Amino acid sequence: MKKPATPRSPRATGRTTLADVARVAEVSPMTASRALRGERRVDAELVRRVQEAAQKIGYVPDPAARALASRRSSHVAVLIPSLTNRLFVELLESAQQALRGAGFQTLIGVTHYDPAEEEQLVREHLLHRPAGLLLCGLAQTAATRRMLAEQDLPCVYMMETTPEPRLCSVGFSQLDAAAAMTRHLLARGHRRIAFAAAQLDPRTLQRLEGWRRVLVEAGCHDERLEWRDPAPSSVALGVRMFEQISALRPAVDAIFFNNDDLAHGALLAAARLGLAVPGGIAIAGFNDLPESAYTAPPLTTVRTPRAEVGLRAAELLLARLRGEAPAAQQLDLGFELVVRASS
Repeated sequence: MKKPATPRSPRATGRTTLADVARVAEVSPMTASRALRGERRVDAELVRRVQEAAQKIGYVPDPAARALASRRSSHVAVLIPSLTNRLFVELLESAQQALRGAGFQTLIGVTHYDPAEEEQLVREHLLHRPAGLLLCGLAQTAATRRMLAEQDLPCVYMMETTPEPRLCSVGFSQLDAAAAMTRHLLARGHRRIAFAAAQLDPRTLQRLEGWRRVLVEAGCHDERLEWRDPAPSSVALGVRMFEQISALRPAVDAIFFNNDDLAHGALLAAARLGLAVPGGIAIAGFNDLPESAYTAPPLTTVRTPRAEVGLRAAELLLARLRGEAPAAQQLDLGFELVVRASS
């Protein structure tokens, strides 16, 4: 009696292929490909079979081959200014979760707030034919804009909004948020309000402009109270800034810091110098870091939707990759003024 034929096993040597996965899962190569890409239209049971088959035979997709076949790879490049700034870590985590759920890998690049470095990273990523790009801010170089236009690559800009109809952006108005905080400090009776800023990236300068506009309108603006330091934002820098600003005469009655970590340093310095907050001097921050609710006193700040920005930007990019027309090219997620005891 003839022995029944057994299904062929994957290659004994060399790289296992998508065809091997399809054969073990007893589906077509096209179905196997769609299942591994995470396409929703594939039946859940088929997805399970394909994933189990891929795991069983140790199949690892070849991104280069996929890029050649589709002219796009299965990864999305996400460029952020810093990995030490918690804001961008939260943004990155939420974006990556949404992209991975749709079958895309994320390749992370750090620009260090430098448009020229961002330009080089974009150039390098384009060599690998990414499916799309997520970028922070709108301060790209002319060369970066040309590269993106020539490649016709789906791209979403994060943390800012723009009226430019050709661009997709998800964020909020940095200027309006700073203006809202400045109006709050004025409403509390403060008139000599300093603005203390670090890093000096475009979003920081937009906050400076929001502070400036409100004080000019109120007749309280004094350009000598614009404290700008290009150094990275930190608690230590906040201590030094507070020591310098609090020594000014006539005295400043409020300081609006462009980041919470600077404000945290200021609160520590005020306690060490014996200056009452807000009785002697009010302190406000920006971004509402988790610790800001527990400082002494709790910090008045602006709550920004960075995690939601990452999620919604990824969703908008995925919609474009599916060929869907988004309901809106620009999403303004707004901000929240969080008033606590420090002001």
